[in-house]
Amino acid sequence: MKNKAVLLAAPALGLGIVMLGATPAMAADHAGSYSAMLGELNNSGASGEVWIDLEGTTATVTLNASGLAAEFDGNPYPHVQHIHIDAQGLCPSDSADENGDGIISTTEGAPSYGAIGTTLSVGDADKSPAGGLDLAAAPAGATIAYEETFELDQATLDALDAGTAVVVVHGLDPATQPESGTSPSDLVPELPLAATSPALCGALEAAPAGGVDTDVATVADAGANGSPLGVVAMGGTLAVLLAAGAYIVGRRVIRDN
Repeated sequence: MKNKAVLLAAPALGLGIVMLGATPAMAADHAGSYSAMLGELNNSGASGEVWIDLEGTTATVTLNASGLAAEFDGNPYPHVQHIHIDAQGLCPSDSADENGDGIISTTEGAPSYGAIGTTLSVGDADKSPAGGLDLAAAPAGATIAYEETFELDQATLDALDAGTAVVVVHGLDPATQPESGTSPSDLVPELPLAATSPALCGALEAAPAGGVDTDVATVADAGANGSPLGVVAMGGTLAVLLAAGAYIVGRRVIRDN
């Protein structure tokens, strides 16, 4: 694994996200709840649940997760998380590992779950796709307890209606992955592949109000990954280790193990 100095220097590498442009929120008659169980990807050992209560364009998003990578170099490990949209509306199956290296990379998973529609950041941080790299506003540590209320843009609202919205939590512990997990990232070779890859995924489905407390929709059964890669969903994940020490003290929504 690259040493801390290399990782912290990586913002100068010109990292970016190939993503959908933010669409201004538009008034719409949206109401209801959406939910999913978050299943592990890449043998992350994590699990979780997410639900969204929607009134018009205002969403209350609640996400609980545990078993994620806990720390890097003694600091809480930031886990960027998003609602991905406009692909198949699925979590990738093992067959998405096209090169057979044992890790479903961000690039390999993108045909299933799509581009960033909304960033699930904390507090007043940017919730648009442009906020996908804001590690200081990402939940950190092995356990996430996230609840935020904010406006959804039209693209994400449309994806919820269409059944193509998928929640993905990113960031694996390279130390617990197969040898391939410490090979160079498909996005930025200076980082380990594991650091840029998805750890949890759940396809959102319509659910009764209260979501997980009632009848949580299960993670959608992964299907074929035949659609071409139109967008790389999350170049932002490549930054997961870049600011492992960027932990905001007192963020009420994060319970660090």
